[in-house]
Amino acid sequence: MTVSDATFSAGLSTGLLPPDVAERAVSVVAFGGGHGLHASLSALRILLEEVIVDELTAVVTVADNGGSSGRLRGEFGVLPPGDLRMALAALCGRDDWGVTWANVLQHRFAGDGEMNGHNLGNLLIVGLWEQLGDHVAALDWVGRLLGARGRVLPMALVPMDIRAEVRGIDPADPDLLTTVCGQVEVATTDGVIHSIALEPADPPASPEALQAIAEADWVVIGPGSWFTSVLPHLMVPALRHALVDTSARVVVVLNLAEQAGETPGFGPADHLGVLAEHAPDLQVHTVLADESMDGLDALREMTEAMGARLVTDRIAMTDGSPRHDPVMLAAAYQRILASR
Repeated sequence: MTVSDATFSAGLSTGLLPPDVAERAVSVVAFGGGHGLHASLSALRILLEEVIVDELTAVVTVADNGGSSGRLRGEFGVLPPGDLRMALAALCGRDDWGVTWANVLQHRFAGDGEMNGHNLGNLLIVGLWEQLGDHVAALDWVGRLLGARGRVLPMALVPMDIRAEVRGIDPADPDLLTTVCGQVEVATTDGVIHSIALEPADPPASPEALQAIAEADWVVIGPGSWFTSVLPHLMVPALRHALVDTSARVVVVLNLAEQAGETPGFGPADHLGVLAEHAPDLQVHTVLADESMDGLDALREMTEAMGARLVTDRIAMTDGSPRHDPVMLAAAYQRILASR
């Protein structure tokens, strides 16, 4: 039995849901980075507030080498904090406290000086890292300050770089594979990405992340920049082994459109195919895609071949932009979790 859209919408506005929903409260671990993970966590935070989810953990990519994060990483030798900051902001409540602190965390300095382009939240996180000497403890303290619902963890405890094998960069030999290094460089390449790897190849994973995976009921992978935010988690050996061994059901949330630089010309089946190529031993339970996307027939065939189920739903913003709507995504997640 699932909760109807009308009942779920009423629950979102009143905070009241049927008792059977609360009895099905589950723990969820969400993987990704950037705006895609922000949308997913915003949706899952709604379910946390409605007692459909009782424990929520975000495991976040830490390979950024551009912008404020790249500058802080280069100067202090720390993890790039930007994606961690965005995840924390997504977990803030919608009351005055949560909205205010989320805005403070996301505030970007202007001007012509050295502070130009830095996020206040990035500086706060790096400052706590220096004070405490512990990545996870510092993020927990930021979460407590914000009143964040859920926990944010880095996917590894050392900075790393993404290395991609890219085809089509050399006009004299379009099939030649060229190595491109760095998150920004990979995300903006003019070629077609064939595969990715990490440097270092075996970074230490957060023990807290491994524990969260082991104890989870559901794991959500995506949406987000496919090669630089989503797939890197599967390149961390300890994380990948934990995801392969977990008894949690794995949900893959597909992007709404191709992304220039990373996935030009990709349809939904191409996104899923690349994930399967990089992690063929990962058992996917559910694939979630927007019901209006082109290429759903091919996606259905690939999903069935993987032994997974395809769920199509209304999860895109209604303004036509290729962004996930957190409220619609929350409703889709609720239906998936309730159908277990």
